[in-house]
Amino acid sequence: MAQAILQSSSVTAFSSSSRDLRSNSAKPTTIFGTQLRLLETKQSHFRISNSSQSNSDLRLKKEPLSISEEIISNEQKLKENECDLFSEMKQRFLSFKRNSYLENLERFEKLAKGQAPKFMVVACADSRVCPSRILGFQPGEAFVVRNVANLVPPYESGPSETNAALEFAVNSLEVENILIVGHSCCGGIRALMSMHDDTSPSSFITNWVAVGKPARVSTKAAVSNLKFDQQCRHCEKESINQSLLNLLTYPWVYEKARKGMLSIHGGYYDFVECSFEKWTLDPERSRSKLDGGYPIKNREYWS
Repeated sequence: MAQAILQSSSVTAFSSSSRDLRSNSAKPTTIFGTQLRLLETKQSHFRISNSSQSNSDLRLKKEPLSISEEIISNEQKLKENECDLFSEMKQRFLSFKRNSYLENLERFEKLAKGQAPKFMVVACADSRVCPSRILGFQPGEAFVVRNVANLVPPYESGPSETNAALEFAVNSLEVENILIVGHSCCGGIRALMSMHDDTSPSSFITNWVAVGKPARVSTKAAVSNLKFDQQCRHCEKESINQSLLNLLTYPWVYEKARKGMLSIHGGYYDFVECSFEKWTLDPERSRSKLDGGYPIKNREYWS
């Protein structure tokens, strides 16, 4: 009996040992499988990371454009922009032809034979100040010359494109009105006001705006206590009046103005407020300032 119990115990112990062995032998397999999956995941991440790093490196290592390639690229961009600009301009022209030219064909056929404008306009070259746009001049109504700061040099200054246009308008076209239009925020006047008295003109711009020095001097004398922007605004109007007086230095302008055959006007367009001032020079009173002011009349303010 004792032998049977011993054998049973041995069998039980053996069975228990076998189960433990199987259990213990299974654990490393499970752990190894988990470790294998983790290893595969890490390798996958590593490959993705390496792939991203390689792509990044490729981007970083991209060779810069050569000078010739950069020039070609810039030229292509310019051509594309030019095409867009002229495509829009083409549509504007075709719209003008359809809605203006063809609608007023008889008038344009008459203009093709000659012009007889009532106005000569001297305006600034500033892109924001188009006299035909803001004052509504139609084709054939105004002979326009534009320059930096809408200046008229005196007769003794010699030939320029402005007084050449003036001579043609007054003597050939026989206009009845000369209108000088100045405006707010004028870069030419700002350049004039920035000049120093002892500085000689060193560029085309300073050489031209020096024509307005008398207006600068009178502005400094009158409003030197004001801020620079306010001085410039004062000079914008002062230079118009100075140019009106300069017109009278031309013998054929003064003679027609004195006889009442030609009227001389000043105008100031404030495009910030969209307002317009208009006044007329009185040539009978003087060719120069009177009592610290200008001989003007018929001042109007449009707003």
